[in-house]
Amino acid sequence: MIEILDHPDVLALPQLDLATIAMNGVALGAPATDVPRRSIVEAHSSVVARQGHGDGTGMRYYDADGQPLTLDEVVDHAVRSDGGLYCADKLSYKIRAGAVVGFAIYGPHLSHFAHLASYEDFLAAFGSPDRVDEIEAYGDLMGYDTYYWGARKHVKWDDWEHRVSLINFGSFPGNTGP
Repeated sequence: MIEILDHPDVLALPQLDLATIAMNGVALGAPATDVPRRSIVEAHSSVVARQGHGDGTGMRYYDADGQPLTLDEVVDHAVRSDGGLYCADKLSYKIRAGAVVGFAIYGPHLSHFAHLASYEDFLAAFGSPDRVDEIEAYGDLMGYDTYYWGARKHVKWDDWEHRVSLINFGSFPGNTGP
């Protein structure tokens, strides 16, 4: 098993067998309960009908009856069913039927690619994507969403900050091709 946080060059491979990688010790397909609970700072699950930021205490969750839910209650539901777990260390896990089906990496973990100064440098490092979507706002090019179907991977290039801002693997929209 290749730990992608210890071997960040793996993140750039356009072809990758996802059965061979783990993120923070958690493999795709592993039970969601394997995600280190102490690092989870937010979660989403179908038990949550409404959520929002509180008074500086973090995310607040409410069920369909308007009753408050604790983070632990939301995490407990997500790891048994479907949802997402968001960790303080800028790692996220997508959960389906109690199993980890996707990883997302953002923030300082992507500093390995800080030397990439342009979209052309990005393409040289990551290879030609199978699909590219331009991200525009008010007529300005903001970046690119690139998809590598051989790795079931999505990489977001931020053209304003000239950096890779997100990499996700696994069961996310667009990662498997048309």
